[in-house]
Amino acid sequence: MNLKRIFGALLTLIGTGALIYASVIFVNGTDNFKALLIYGLLGLLFFIAGISLVRTTKDEA
Repeated sequence: MNLKRIFGALLTLIGTGALIYASVIFVNGTDNFKALLIYGLLGLLFFIAGISLVRTTKDEA
């Protein structure tokens, strides 16, 4: 298996976790807007980078 695909999947999982955590912060209604913004933006960045890395990496046997 290609190392880039594994790294892309790892980035996607980290991004998904950060987006879920940001949504939990949002639903709880805490006044911690800074944490919501940081986790949301980093989660979105990691998620998009991971998906892009998995999609653009070609399978070569």
